[in-house]
Amino acid sequence: MRRRARRGVATTVALLTLALVVTACDSDAGRETLPGPDPVPAPQAKVELTLGVWGKDAEVAGYEKVVEAFNETSGESTVTVESWSDRDALDDALRAGEASPDVFLASRRDLTFLRSEGYSTPVDELLDERSVEFGDGYSRDALEAFSADTRLQCMPFGVSPMVIYRNTALVDLERMGERGLDVPSPDSSRFTFDEFRAAAEFATKPRKRSKGVYIEPSLRGLAPFVYSGGGEVFDDESAPTSLNLSSDESRDALERTLELLRRSNLTLSEEQLAKATPLEWFERGRLGMMAGYRDLVPELRAVAGLDFDVLPMPTLDSPATIGDLTGLCLNPATESITESADLLVHMISDEVVGELTRTGYLVPANQQVALAEDFTQPALQPRRADLFTSSVRSMRVPPLLDAWTQLQALVDDPIAKLVTTPGVLDLETATELIDLLSRTVLSPEELEESDSPDSPDSTGAPEQQG
Repeated sequence: MRRRARRGVATTVALLTLALVVTACDSDAGRETLPGPDPVPAPQAKVELTLGVWGKDAEVAGYEKVVEAFNETSGESTVTVESWSDRDALDDALRAGEASPDVFLASRRDLTFLRSEGYSTPVDELLDERSVEFGDGYSRDALEAFSADTRLQCMPFGVSPMVIYRNTALVDLERMGERGLDVPSPDSSRFTFDEFRAAAEFATKPRKRSKGVYIEPSLRGLAPFVYSGGGEVFDDESAPTSLNLSSDESRDALERTLELLRRSNLTLSEEQLAKATPLEWFERGRLGMMAGYRDLVPELRAVAGLDFDVLPMPTLDSPATIGDLTGLCLNPATESITESADLLVHMISDEVVGELTRTGYLVPANQQVALAEDFTQPALQPRRADLFTSSVRSMRVPPLLDAWTQLQALVDDPIAKLVTTPGVLDLETATELIDLLSRTVLSPEELEESDSPDSPDSTGAPEQQG
């Protein structure tokens, strides 16, 4: 009986199992197989980008800070900062093919080289696509400086005019005024050449072994005075073939300027310059005035006991200065134009420019930031920080050249001799020689033609045929 009962149970279980299988088959035959879940795509690797900059350690640290913030929010790219000590070092690395950053700082004077060698691509359309409105926030001069062929080649970033730094203890304008000397008013944006002369004489104190002024005796050092006196540094502003220092207007401006700068009692001697730089003499409280740019501010702030301020470049006839213009350029060889353009937009945002400006080195081309406390920093020296921005209006932008280094190397020594050579100066002959030297860089083909014996301008007569 037990054995039959077990067999019956087993038979029942087998029949139920078969019924379930048949039912399942009939059900499956009546409908399609349901699809499984969508496959999860593998995460794509971020684009690796580099930002090329130059500057002091604290300045580079500012760039690294804003890049770190960018990396934390970007899902598409990761940026690494590559840095060089100064503009020349980055320029040399680019020319030698040792660097190729995706987005990088560039001096305006290097724009011709960057375009001819394919290191930059226009950025205007890329900015338009990202709804960047830069027309009202940037001066027209800054935008034009980085434009060519009706395209914006790089985005203006910094614009630092040359100004006069003064040691306020040696060039004490209040005491000078009490003595009836020529002084600018405290809030004036003009510094006449007579006031400049009076300040240099006032700061020269033999007992304290202090000198009144130092202006670098070079093409860039004397250029503001040439422009201010009604002269022109080049014979043509767009396509120069020569310097123009021997013209009547330029030579007159130089003559008035050199009358002061050649006074050896007022300026640093060769012996003093061999011992220390003009900046070091200024930091020691032994130099009343020197010309310089905004990047000197952080170093001067760090000098214990040094009180300083700034004045505009001296005016002979009309306000004029020169300056350093920098832009952010985009390398067309980048792995991703899209991501590089996004990085560029990040770097020119008000927040980032403000962060970098607070380091003290930068005069931002972004006018909204330049007028804000991020730049003026009223609690810090110099008190007249506004002069950096107001002087931009009188800044002369030189022609685009790819031969700046060669030109300066050739003419700076004879220009220095205009200032340092004692005795009577034959300014007419000296400036004519400097202009002639400049043509070997700016227009060598024309110079060779004019020197040819067969040229009608040649002083040499063709060889007589017997």
